[in-house]
Amino acid sequence: MVFIDSNLCKGCMFCVKFCPKKLLEQGSDRNKSGYYYPFINNPEKCVSCCQCAVICPEGAIEILKEGK
Repeated sequence: MVFIDSNLCKGCMFCVKFCPKKLLEQGSDRNKSGYYYPFINNPEKCVSCCQCAVICPEGAIEILKEGK
């Protein structure tokens, strides 16, 4: 399960670029700093590879594996 802290996001969209399943997309909403932040499309297809969380320079993404 992917959790994105929209207020930590600075809109770099590295997570969108590097998601191997292409599940993250740039959203149309802005956070309190004015940055567009991503959202996960089809979260049930996420394999919890953690690539998005690792690549995020702001630490705005957290992955929780099912059952944990």
